Amino acid sequence: MLLHRRQFLHLAAGVAALPAASRIAWAQSYPSRPVHLLVGYAPGGTIDIVARLIGQWLSKRLGQSFVIENRPGAATNIATEAVVRSPPDGYTLLAAGLSTNTINQSLYTNLNFDFMRDIAMVAGVGTSPLVLEVNPSLPVNSVPELIAYAKANPGKVSLASFGSGTISHVAGELFKMTAGVEMVHVPYRGSAPMLTDLIGGQILAAVDALPASIEYIKIGKLRALAVTTADRSPALPDVPALSDFLPGFEATSSIAISAPKSTPREIIDKLNKEVDASLADPVFTARLADLGATAFRASPADLDKFVVEQTEKWAKVVRTANIKPE
Repeated sequence: MLLHRRQFLHLAAGVAALPAASRIAWAQSYPSRPVHLLVGYAPGGTIDIVARLIGQWLSKRLGQSFVIENRPGAATNIATEAVVRSPPDGYTLLAAGLSTNTINQSLYTNLNFDFMRDIAMVAGVGTSPLVLEVNPSLPVNSVPELIAYAKANPGKVSLASFGSGTISHVAGELFKMTAGVEMVHVPYRGSAPMLTDLIGGQILAAVDALPASIEYIKIGKLRALAVTTADRSPALPDVPALSDFLPGFEATSSIAISAPKSTPREIIDKLNKEVDASLADPVFTARLADLGATAFRASPADLDKFVVEQTEKWAKVVRTANIKPE
């Protein structure tokens, strides 16, 4: 481990010391071997699917394989730390779920890294809303009706999430805080078991990722009350945004590519340009739309600002709701 750390520091120092002309030449030849794109989730989820889409795009554009590595565990902290500890040469990247990464900064007190300090943002890829949904047997058809029902039955209505400390959980806590209602949080280990119980009526309300729920909503097994983006989602144009009823409410699941902190700017700029090209491609954006996601085009500087804002926002919710990791 000590040797690996010394090699890492030596490489980082060597990269920083390269003359500008050498760095530019290095970036022009990048990548000269396969690139590893780490995903902190198991295969099949939204972020994994989007990572594979962007990996395929980059492979075609840059002429080298972008290998997807799934390293689930510890709420994505395992994958994030692996990238933080990797050589800053552009050959190990992270498909970051920014909501999870920014929540984790305040949720976990023993992290071996600081996401804002140790990660270089590269490019935004996609963003998708969550959806506030209920079992059709619940006698509510709108957000105001749900709020009124919860106030009339304080502490008797459950609100499920796909995991403690996830964006689903903290968005639900933000909803309760903003609406001034008491609802019992019921955590699950993923969307699939939560949706099974929601459809079966064991729980009556939940906050879920739109891509996981959208087909059940379309066939009437679930009733969508609102999406959590600032505006309506093109995937469900008839469903209002929560901000229509709770001004300023917004909670999204955003996906971005990131790298170890000292990765040369020339490589970051090259990757950003290629990812941006994907977001201008109608075929690629149509595939995002099929997942209930939209393009999230952002420069590294834009992403840095976004990460700071999201970290501060969710830290307040974590503290106020006294959310603890599982």
